[in-house]
Amino acid sequence: MLLEGLHIPLTTPFHPDGRLNTPKLAANVVRYSRTPAAGLIVLGPSSEPTLLSDDETREVLRTAAQAAAPEKVLIAGISRDSVRSTLDLADFAAAHDYDAVLVGIPSVLAHITLAREQSGARVRELLTHFRTIADRSPLPIIMYGDDGRVLPASSIIELAAHPNIIGLLTVEGSFVITEIVARTKTIQREVTVTPVFAAVTARMKKAASRDATAPLISASTLTGKSGAAIADAPALPAIRTRTKTVGFQILSRNSQSILESLEAGAVGAAPPLAACAPQGCYEVYAAWKDGDQPLAKEKQDRLSEAAYLTQHALGPGGLKFGCDLNGYFGGLPRLPHLPPTGAERTELEQQMKPLRN
Repeated sequence: MLLEGLHIPLTTPFHPDGRLNTPKLAANVVRYSRTPAAGLIVLGPSSEPTLLSDDETREVLRTAAQAAAPEKVLIAGISRDSVRSTLDLADFAAAHDYDAVLVGIPSVLAHITLAREQSGARVRELLTHFRTIADRSPLPIIMYGDDGRVLPASSIIELAAHPNIIGLLTVEGSFVITEIVARTKTIQREVTVTPVFAAVTARMKKAASRDATAPLISASTLTGKSGAAIADAPALPAIRTRTKTVGFQILSRNSQSILESLEAGAVGAAPPLAACAPQGCYEVYAAWKDGDQPLAKEKQDRLSEAAYLTQHALGPGGLKFGCDLNGYFGGLPRLPHLPPTGAERTELEQQMKPLRN
């Protein structure tokens, strides 16, 4: 699966009493589908995924898949502490035509990534976790670390060789990205793309297959008359494809360093700020893709303060308030997260002014 471009990490809408608000989630997905983003990440690290039950997780995955445009790459956040529970969600995501799954470090192994001296036995546990999931998952794996659980570069490079582990979502800076790109440069994989080198999603393939096998309607059925019918050739598939060679693909989720990460070798970005300012984040990627470095830097600088507030200072509550400011439904975070105070709202409103849609 091709991961190039901007991927929007969705927020998870709730009612004021804390219940899931799936109609608002569907409305957000429909609107995000009209942006130039390449894909959508459902239940990524900034979506409050650990606050959902398994049933709620499935409901969110189902709702987003039903509302998304077919051409958008769909990535499902499915991390659980146990391998078995993670694989159950991988099967569910595959049944709903997701294109890849996002798998993080389980909390029971967090000590491995935080320890300065990592023992061989503990690292083997971490490697076995990802390899077992990758061996059995029906969908390709994108790894990530969060909440201080950062995957060691040596482990990333070792895991990148697995044929079902296609990429990494990271908050790390350009130095680490450059190292990973350099040390995985021998990895080459063929992915299916459109004639203009955009990703071909599972839902696009399903639609094309359905169109190609649709039964023909006879002329007598259309005219109500019997007699000779003219046989038409079956419709051609709705999409034409080609292949593209890609390496181990890295997505940056640091809203403050999208450009820096792209220049270091990342193929795309999935910054939390994209949930409330998708156009502003996309413009950084578009300018970089066009080779206009001064414009890309100008667009990146415009994001900086709002990116810091939504990704670090204010947490999920600030990110959701930013969504409200730009016409997407944010609403309240789920406890124990809190919404921003009045002063914090005022500050974020000021920083979001240049990013209003």
